[in-house]
Amino acid sequence: MLEEVQVKTNTREELLDITPIVRDFIRRAKLEEGLITVFVPHTTAAVTINENADPDVKHDIIDKLRREFPEHDRYRHAEGNSDAHIKSSLTGPSLPIIVSAGRPVLGTWQGVYFCEFDGPRTRRLYLKAISG
Repeated sequence: MLEEVQVKTNTREELLDITPIVRDFIRRAKLEEGLITVFVPHTTAAVTINENADPDVKHDIIDKLRREFPEHDRYRHAEGNSDAHIKSSLTGPSLPIIVSAGRPVLGTWQGVYFCEFDGPRTRRLYLKAISG
């Protein structure tokens, strides 16, 4: 099963918790054991797994990326979003997530995040179920 989901972002840079989208997809795919792949087909967005208990972690990640890769620097890319391309490349466009007993295998404090680095936008997210 392959599904495309639209994700709407609200600011230029943000981490959106998509764990509920992942869980719902697993349920609808009736996947008990296997993997899902979460893929973002954009060069200025990404996905990651990180802590979802303390919202300050999301803030700290975005803040550190902003300081290391500021929006305005001596970039050559004419579109003006080179920082977003760099952040996306470092974070990555896809994740494999193990599924067991019909649930994503995540640590106690982990969540799945859509990473926006050049918003706000309406983005696409692909989820693919692989049984096994």
